[in-house]
Amino acid sequence: MRVSRQEALTAVGSAMQRYQRSVQSFDDAAARHLGVGPADLRCLDWLTDGPMTAGELAAATGLRPAATTALIDRLERKQLVERVRSEHDRRQVLVQMTAAGQEATWEVYRPLAEEGASLLDRLTAEEMDRMSTLLDDMRELTERLRDRLVSGE
Repeated sequence: MRVSRQEALTAVGSAMQRYQRSVQSFDDAAARHLGVGPADLRCLDWLTDGPMTAGELAAATGLRPAATTALIDRLERKQLVERVRSEHDRRQVLVQMTAAGQEATWEVYRPLAEEGASLLDRLTAEEMDRMSTLLDDMRELTERLRDRLVSGE
């Protein structure tokens, strides 16, 4: 029996909502395992892309500067991050994950990355390209609507 486009759209929406809840639940468990809070975990996630300034972290996490400084201090005390001088501008201080921070977060997320990769084995390169484009489009939509909420529109 063939489903209608509306039924398929409803099923995809429900599956996405279940997936988002599952990711949030996993991240909550990961944060507890690492002994950090949700905002701290978001900070660590952003730092997997490389060092950032405190201002960049504040913008990325949506925290105020004072809260970001307190967050960095907490993560530094746990030896998950460190402050370093920029190689390009010695006046600039960057926050980066320590080797211990990288190891601890990878320990938590490695099984998800490795086992998740096997799920993509059933997709063709073209399907993965379409999926990547869709996820980027969805991220852009989410960020645009988040910005609207933040600005009070």
